[in-house]
Amino acid sequence: MFDLAIFATGLAVALALALLGWILSIPLKNAGLADSLWPLFFVLLGLSYLLGMLGLAGELQGRAWLVFTLVALWGGRLGVYITGRNWGEPEDRRYRAMRAANDPGFWWKSIYLVFGLQAILAWVISLPLLAAMLGQAPLGWLDAAAASLWVIGLGFEALGDRQLARFKAQPGNAGRVMDRGLWRYTRHPNYFGEACLWWAFFLFALAAGGWWTLVSPVLMTWLLLRVSGVSLLEQDIGERRPGYREYIECTNAFIPGPPRRPAHHTRPETPND
Repeated sequence: MFDLAIFATGLAVALALALLGWILSIPLKNAGLADSLWPLFFVLLGLSYLLGMLGLAGELQGRAWLVFTLVALWGGRLGVYITGRNWGEPEDRRYRAMRAANDPGFWWKSIYLVFGLQAILAWVISLPLLAAMLGQAPLGWLDAAAASLWVIGLGFEALGDRQLARFKAQPGNAGRVMDRGLWRYTRHPNYFGEACLWWAFFLFALAAGGWWTLVSPVLMTWLLLRVSGVSLLEQDIGERRPGYREYIECTNAFIPGPPRRPAHHTRPETPND
């Protein structure tokens, strides 16, 4: 089951939020506002789908309320965390680099390079939310598996963010590599957690018959690994934190695993080996 009108309304909501974010970013001269909007896109898209379904059917299955509650909890936590982290800080280096590459006129180009693009991506990625809310099948074991995966994902993302924030808050850690807690087992526990969350939302959609929403977690995982996540963050981090090269040797990039011994710490071969 798919309702094009409800999905199209979601696009209008996302574009309206993008426009508002762009307008606010102009006097601030800070396109990094888009980071705070990212989770809010999904909360508003979920609310739009929920209200659309209420108008269409008059009542909703328990899965619809559950999925909206979970996306609101995730989006609210992440939005507060990102906004608090960036409050009063200069524009992030990613956006400064984008600004330098697109000046003059970045202030208006950012409406499609940053805010509009995020709105479209969020709209596509939100497909499982719509499918889960449209489905009429009762809650079952697949929903339980989805909820369990969601808890794991939120745990990795929230705990990873908290551990990193506490590490950075200690002056003695300036320039050092965070390799404690969850960061001992994966270089990006927050990104791994976010991927788990979107695979969980896909499982909710699958339980409702929305197998066709597979594009959402695949796209999100690709973005986290190859575009705006791991690859982008690690492009030059080795230059800013020399110890990061050894950290890469020791620690999985994404999926958690036991730490490894760096290659240059292994015992050299001898003729007696």
